[in-house]
Amino acid sequence: MEFWNNTSRNDINCNPIIPMVRRDFIGISALGMIGVSLSSFSMLQSEFSKDDLMGKSNPLLFGDGYKLRKDAYEAFLKMKTEALKSGFKIKVVSSYRNYAHQNRIWERKYKKFTTKGLSPIKAIQKIIEYSTIPGTSRHHWGTDLDIVDGNAPQPKGLLLAENFEGDGPFCKFKEWMDKHANSFGFYLVYTDKENRKGFKYEPWHYSYAPLSIPMLKAYQKLDIATELKKANLLGSNFFSEDFIKQYITENISDINPELL
Repeated sequence: MEFWNNTSRNDINCNPIIPMVRRDFIGISALGMIGVSLSSFSMLQSEFSKDDLMGKSNPLLFGDGYKLRKDAYEAFLKMKTEALKSGFKIKVVSSYRNYAHQNRIWERKYKKFTTKGLSPIKAIQKIIEYSTIPGTSRHHWGTDLDIVDGNAPQPKGLLLAENFEGDGPFCKFKEWMDKHANSFGFYLVYTDKENRKGFKYEPWHYSYAPLSIPMLKAYQKLDIATELKKANLLGSNFFSEDFIKQYITENISDINPELL
């Protein structure tokens, strides 16, 4: 497979709005192209326990300064190597997070927003613009990464959409990823597609499709509503049935269709 080794960062024209390179589908043939057969795809769906999917297990993970499941790790190394040939040093800002880690993020933000005067419901709505409720994060799976270009200037707020657009420091890196990430099995999760709901646009968040697709399918078979209702989280007593239904529909399921 050819990976465009001769593309330099200075050869890329960075536009304010960068179109995503999309597949028409991720069916059996597409999965085969990235090393997953129909039989292994079906097998993967049955291999993950509820604890695996909710960040409460202890999965085997790989990486130096970041953690991924084996297949995602190996694919990431290949992508990282090819990106470096084009002048981009992929820096991982976040990878695997267990339930406890996600809960610390949740509690910190909940206390921050309620201390500033937001009502519990408004605080929760503010949190889920970018952060997940513990037990529902894709980062629990060891398949997803938040990444930037380590060779570019590092602004104080790394994970801001403006850094990946226009004259932003990660704009050229984002364009390289738009062109090549899919070849390694990585897809943007929360796109800027018009009318997409749920989490806001995250041009830094990529998911390894051969693993995350079957994991999402397995996750969607869980009784997520019951799990959220019984969660002992700050503010969880404000998780109404309507809120949970909307959260499942929009925040969990309204993602890049390539990852469904």
